[in-house]
This record gives sequence, C-alpha cells and structure tokens, in this order.
Amino acid sequence: MAKATYHRHQRVYVEPVGTWAVIDKVNPVWVKGFDEPVRVTYDCGLGRDFAESELIPEGEAEARDSDMGNWRLMRARNKWQSPDESRNHPFPGTYPIVVTDVNDWGGWRVPGAEYERDPALIEMQARLIAAAPRMLKLIKDLREYARDNSAEIDDDLLKLARRAEQLRRAVETDVADTKMAE
Repeated sequence: MAKATYHRHQRVYVEPVGTWAVIDKVNPVWVKGFDEPVRVTYDCGLGRDFAESELIPEGEAEARDSDMGNWRLMRARNKWQSPDESRNHPFPGTYPIVVTDVNDWGGWRVPGAEYERDPALIEMQARLIAAAPRMLKLIKDLREYARDNSAEIDDDLLKLARRAEQLRRAVETDVADTKMAE
C-alpha cells in the first residue's frame, strides 16, 4: 500500500528533470478491494507524473546541496543533428550539460563531436559530475563517522575512511598550496 508523501502546492526538487517544481496534483492509483491506493504519483506540470523517489522536499534538497550549490544535469538541444539523425544516442536530439549555478549557467558542456564519438560515456560522465557534490558529502560523512567511532570499527572500514580522506584532500586542496609544498 502507498500513502502520499507530498501534498498539493508543495515545492519539490524533481531529480530527473533537474529543476524545482510545485506539485499540481496528487494522483493515487486505486485498485478494487484495497482500502488504500497501491501507488501514488505526483503531477508537477512537467509533462509526466513523477514517483515519490524522483522528488526531494524543499528542506532536504537545500540541505543536501548547501555545501557546493545545486549541481544538476540538464539537457540542451543538439544544434548539429536532428533527433532522426541521432537515433543511436541515449536521448536523441539533445546532449547533457551540468549546471553548477543557481541561474542555470556555468558548469560543464561537451563538444558535439566528442558526444557523437561515444554518447553513453559522455552521459555517464555528466551524471558523475552532477553527483560530485553528493559524493564529496558522503566522503566527509564517512570521515566523521570513522573519526567518531575509530575504536569500534574494523580495519577495512578504517582503511576506506583513510582513502576517502586522501581523496577529499586532493579535491579541496588549493592549487597554490600544492605549488608552495613542492
């Protein structure tokens, strides 16, 4: 059985689209003989209904993205090829861009020729870059957990935490600091 997690007029972040939206309508799916709906979807006015797992409430999304901003994957229209000419692409007629600014500009884009060479690889790279702030947060959480529970955790997890800390340092170290150390 499913229960509605979100309500009408609630502002949510829609992960598959990479944008904020307001829920227009809550759509329960009823089946005869059941007292509760078997599934609940949400209409956010974006062309299709979204499942609960695709939405993040306003407070959680802001907390999740507070360290480095709201990096998100968006799609741009492919100016070089029509959707018919790019049928072998995962999303014909578009290519991925990663936006790292709240105003939908700045970030990472790929040249059209490079996308054409290996669209699946470029799509994976775009998802990886968009997920980087969340992965960095995960690394920091692992470091904090290992620091707070170092006596109770096993050696394998402690080694992973050390590797994560090395990776975090490599990401957060300023270029000027590394040149001065040499």
